[in-house]
Amino acid sequence: MTHQSSAAPAAGTATSAEAVWLALDLGTTTGWALRTRERTIVSGTLSFRPSRYDGGGMRYLRFRSWLEEIAANAGGLGAVWFEEVRSHAGTDSAHAYGGFLAILSAWCEQRAIPYQGVPVGTLKRHATGKGNAGKPAVMRAVRERGFEPADYNEADALALLLWAIETRGGAR
Repeated sequence: MTHQSSAAPAAGTATSAEAVWLALDLGTTTGWALRTRERTIVSGTLSFRPSRYDGGGMRYLRFRSWLEEIAANAGGLGAVWFEEVRSHAGTDSAHAYGGFLAILSAWCEQRAIPYQGVPVGTLKRHATGKGNAGKPAVMRAVRERGFEPADYNEADALALLLWAIETRGGAR
C-alpha cells in the first residue's frame, strides 16, 4: 500500500535537488519513504510475510525485486538510509532484520549506492526531542509535519527520511 503526501522538505535542506533518497524501516512489514527528484515525499509499507508455501528465502527475493522496482521507477537512487536496530523483541525478528539488511547492503554495494544505518535513538531524538520516545510519539511527530502514515513502520521511515534531509545525511 502506498501513501503519498504533498508535504515537501523545507527549501534548501537537501544536498541535491536531483538526488532520490530512500529511507527504510526494515522488517517483515517494511516501512519506506522516498524523496523524488522533484522533492516530493512518497511513503508506504510493504509486507514480506512468507506464505505457508514459501521457501525460507522467498521474502528476501521479493524484497530484492522490490528494491529493483522502486529504483527503476524513481530513475535510480542517490542514497539509502535504514533504521539501525541493535536489539529486537525476539529471535525471529532479529533473523528477519539481518536477512533484509544483508540483501540491502549487498544490493547497494553492487550498484555503488551509498547506504547508511541510523540508530533508533538518533531518529527518535530528531523527531520528538527524546531519544527514548515511544512509537506513538514518533507517529504524532510525523503527523505534525503533515504526513499521514498508516502505521509505525511508515512513520519510522518518514522520520528517517526527514532526518536525512534535514541533517544532510548526518553531515551537520
